[in-house]
Amino acid sequence: MTGTRVGRAGRARVAAQDGVAHGLRVAFLWAARRRRLARLAAGSALTRGTVRRFVAGETLPEALAALQRLQGRGLGTTVDVLGESVTTAEAARAAAERYLEVLAALADRGLDRNVSVKLTQIGLDVDQEGCRENLLRIVARAAELDAFVRVDMEDHWHTERTLALVREAHAAHPNVGVVLQAYLRRSAADVAELNRERIRVRLCKGAYDEPAEVAFPHKVDVDDSFRRLAETLLREGEHPALATHDELLIAWVRGFVEREGIDRSRFEFQMLYGVRRDLQERLAAEGFAVRVYVPFGTEWYPYFMRRLAERPANVLFMAQSVLREGRRTRARR
Repeated sequence: MTGTRVGRAGRARVAAQDGVAHGLRVAFLWAARRRRLARLAAGSALTRGTVRRFVAGETLPEALAALQRLQGRGLGTTVDVLGESVTTAEAARAAAERYLEVLAALADRGLDRNVSVKLTQIGLDVDQEGCRENLLRIVARAAELDAFVRVDMEDHWHTERTLALVREAHAAHPNVGVVLQAYLRRSAADVAELNRERIRVRLCKGAYDEPAEVAFPHKVDVDDSFRRLAETLLREGEHPALATHDELLIAWVRGFVEREGIDRSRFEFQMLYGVRRDLQERLAAEGFAVRVYVPFGTEWYPYFMRRLAERPANVLFMAQSVLREGRRTRARR
């Protein structure tokens, strides 16, 4: 009887936590689409100071300096030129040109030639053929520079079109990978197919407010899905990237690869710029490949709000990161 009560209480507590997390996620995603809030945030010195920790500046030179520092600490990088959901073909072409500029700058500086791009930023919702041309231009130039292009995943309405364009680009140049989201119910089938096609996958939990019919609504189920998909990728995938700051999931990965005898060179961890820098450096020091997702640009507001929405616990992660860094700085004085 007691066990039943405890079980019910535990389930009720999890349900309440999930409800609060869902409400916060919806609120952050709503705020991400509000242009007026974006203008207010851009004009706030406090907000800009906080964001600067998690966005590597608004200009390419600022981003290059941040990349140089990360490389000096033994960390890999991937660059995201912030911006999404353009409304004209001209804006889409301009975004593609910025990526070509970034690739050239990375090569010139001897930095990690790895970029991440959203297809809505290069025209997916404006003109799919134009988006295809923009993506193939970026991928072809990256191939010339021995660089790698990761196509970020957006909400589930874009998943099928994104995967189709990634497959086409990969057939032309194998230096292309994609992101899959553990909270989508379809991701197990997508992982299996992409593994067969030898397309590199970055696995993350997911950052959009999705209906329960397409995505797992509860954190415990998302975490279980992440572990199942990571297991398949680690066993069968082409150099998978596991994107999480969750120390329990990281510990699970470490235990799994040790039990299975999977060499650390066959996969990498990925984390966000400015979040858990201590953990990034500790894993790198222990011989794990760690790649940092480095965003820059003036369109930082939607990115920042989505990172908070991805898991409201990210608010705590970010606050803890700031406090932890402060303690480390004081200890060195």
